[in-house]
Amino acid sequence: MFLNRNADHPSSRRRYPMNIHQKYLQVVSQLGQSKITPSPYDTAWTARLGEMDSPLSLQALQWISENQLADGTWGAAAPYYYHDRMICTLAAITTLAKHGRRNRDRKQIERGQSALESLTQFATKGLTADPAGVTIGFEMLMPTLLAEAESLGLISRQGEQRLLSRLSRQRAQKIASLPGRLINRHVTVAFSAEMAGADGLGLLDVEHLQEDNGCVAYSPAATVYFLLHVRHDDRALHWLHSVARDGALPYIAPIDTFEYAWALWNFSLANLVDSQAAVYYNQYLDILEQYWMPGQGIGSVAGFSLRDGDTSSLAFNTLVRYGRQADLSGILYYEGPEHFRCFPIESSPSISTNVHILGALRQAGFEAKHPTVQKVLSFLSRVQTRGMSGDFWFDKWHASPYYTTAHAIIECAGYDNERVLTAVEWILNTQNPDGSWGFYMPTAEETAYCLQALSLWKQHAQNIPAEILKKGARWLERHSDHPYPWLWIGKGLYCPELVVESAILSALALVEQTV
Repeated sequence: MFLNRNADHPSSRRRYPMNIHQKYLQVVSQLGQSKITPSPYDTAWTARLGEMDSPLSLQALQWISENQLADGTWGAAAPYYYHDRMICTLAAITTLAKHGRRNRDRKQIERGQSALESLTQFATKGLTADPAGVTIGFEMLMPTLLAEAESLGLISRQGEQRLLSRLSRQRAQKIASLPGRLINRHVTVAFSAEMAGADGLGLLDVEHLQEDNGCVAYSPAATVYFLLHVRHDDRALHWLHSVARDGALPYIAPIDTFEYAWALWNFSLANLVDSQAAVYYNQYLDILEQYWMPGQGIGSVAGFSLRDGDTSSLAFNTLVRYGRQADLSGILYYEGPEHFRCFPIESSPSISTNVHILGALRQAGFEAKHPTVQKVLSFLSRVQTRGMSGDFWFDKWHASPYYTTAHAIIECAGYDNERVLTAVEWILNTQNPDGSWGFYMPTAEETAYCLQALSLWKQHAQNIPAEILKKGARWLERHSDHPYPWLWIGKGLYCPELVVESAILSALALVEQTV
C-alpha cells in the first residue's frame, strides 16, 4: 500500500504550474527505463565483435565514426575531462585501426592519432587537472589500452612510458588486494574485466564471472571482452542487444534501482506525490524492497551481484521516507574504521557515499551525537576542500562539487548546521549573475542541486535571500530541457537523464514552496 507520510505538508496541497506537473508525471512514469547517455568507450568495444554479431558491430562502428569530436578525440563534448577523453579516444582509435575499412575511417584515425599524441604528451598535467580524479577503472584499463595502441603503431613507447609505468604499478597493487587474486562477479574489478587483455585470462575466475543473464558486471565492454576472449554466449549477446540504442551502448545498463532510489529521493525532498503518481511509486518501492539483501543492501542494477553503499544508502533513505521497511544492517555493512565504504574493496573513499550514509543514519533515527554519525561527520570535515569563496566537496562519482556539497547541506540541515555553514556560503558566493550555477559552465543540473540545498536550508529557519532562489529558478525554468552535460563519472563521463530531470523538478517545486 502506498503511504504518503507527508500528506499534511503544505506542498501536498499546493497546485504547481501545469508544465511542472506534467513533466513530473512523465518522469515518474519513465523511471526504470534506464535513460542514460551513450559511452564512446563501451560502444568502441562493441564494434570489435565483428562477425560474431555483424549487425551490432557495424552499428557501433558507425556510431563511433559519427561521434568524433572537433579536436579529434572522443568523449564528453563538455566538460573537457582528461581521463574521459583519454580512455574514450584510445578505445575508439584502436577499434577503428582494427575494424575500420573506409577512407573516412583512415582520416579519423589520423586525426585521432594527432589528438592522442597531444593527450599523452601532457599526461601528467592532464591527469592532475581533473578536479574529481580518475574515471572508473582508469588505472586498470589504461595499461592494456596503451599497450594495444603501441602494438598497432598508433602511439610511441617513449611518449607514454612514465604514464604506463605508474598505472601498471597501481593496477598490480589493486590485483594483489583481491581475494585469491582472481576476478569474479563479486569484486568491483569484474566491471573492468577487459583490463586482462588477450593474454591475461589467468586473472579471471571465468566460471564465476557472469551474471545470470550472461553479462559481465552489467558492463558492455567487459561483456564484449568475455565474448571475444573467453567464449561465445548467446545470453551475453542478447543482453548487449537489449541495452543498445541506435548503435550506441552506455557504460552500464540497466540502471533501474539507481533511477528509482535517486529520483524518488529527489521528489521526496519536495514531497512531490499525488494520486496519479502513487501507483508508480508503489511499484518502484516494491522493487527496492524486493532486491534489498539483508546485511548487504542493494546494487545500482536490480539483482546485481555487486551491491554498494551509495545505492544502498539512497535506497534506504527513500524507503524510510515513504514508510517502507529496510534493513539497517545493509547500511552498517559498509562501515569502516574511519568512514563508510562504497564497496568492500576500494582504493579510495567516496565522499558522496558518506554523505548519503549520513542521510540514511538520520532517517534511521540516529541522533547527531551518535558515535557512528560523528565518524561520518568527522570524515566529511577532514576531506572538505577549502576555498576563497567558501568550502565544498568533490567526489569520485561526480565531476561537479555542487552535487556532493548540495547533498551534504541537505543531510545536515537541521541536524548539524555548523558542519555546512561554509558550504552554504560557497554556494551563495558562486551563483552567477544570471542566477545559474556551474563549476565548468552553467548547467541546469548544478543549478538544481544548489536550489534544492538553499531551499531546504531556508526552510530550517536559516537566512537565505528569496531573490537568490527566485533568480535561480527563473534561469532553471528557461534551461531545464535536454540535453544535459555529462557530469557523472563512470569509465567515462555520462548523464543519467531521468535522475537529473528529477532533481530539476524537485528544485523548482522547492523554490515554489519556500519563497
